[in-house]
Amino acid sequence: MRKIIAFGGSSSKNSINKQLATYVANLFQNAEVEILDLNDYEMPVFSVDKEKENGIHSLAHDFYAKIGNADLIVLSLAEHNGAYSTAFKNLLDWMSRINAKTFQQKPMLLLASSPGARGGASVLEIASKRFPFQGAEVKGSFSLPTFYENFDAVNGIINPELKNQLMEIVNSIEL
Repeated sequence: MRKIIAFGGSSSKNSINKQLATYVANLFQNAEVEILDLNDYEMPVFSVDKEKENGIHSLAHDFYAKIGNADLIVLSLAEHNGAYSTAFKNLLDWMSRINAKTFQQKPMLLLASSPGARGGASVLEIASKRFPFQGAEVKGSFSLPTFYENFDAVNGIINPELKNQLMEIVNSIEL
């Protein structure tokens, strides 16, 4: 059975991006899904001085290992001021000290959502261009706009057109 890790790029306890990543990861058939929470990987803000004093944080090694054991990464990014959340960026910075190819050539489905009409489009564009340089094989990307109007905790994406767009992407990814 193939292994999927899914997480939201946010430290919010009620992260809409974690909800979206969880929903999407569970759309894949015949896969074991593990949901990660960035709050379980909270570390001091990265600096070369901290790395020199204490080495690379053990939680960065733990998260890096999770990526290494996955067959697919489903990541839904929160957009903070047009870019990644600080929590996600800090984890990425720490892991990049283990290997600049942080995502270890793993296939990735890249998502974003927000309460607004752009659905995290800015962060999705940044990540789509940047992550391949960090070892992600981005197999598809999807933005869910106006999360609270288009997503239901029980039924997932409730807008038929958006759900069809997502399902085309999911069905195009081979596990």
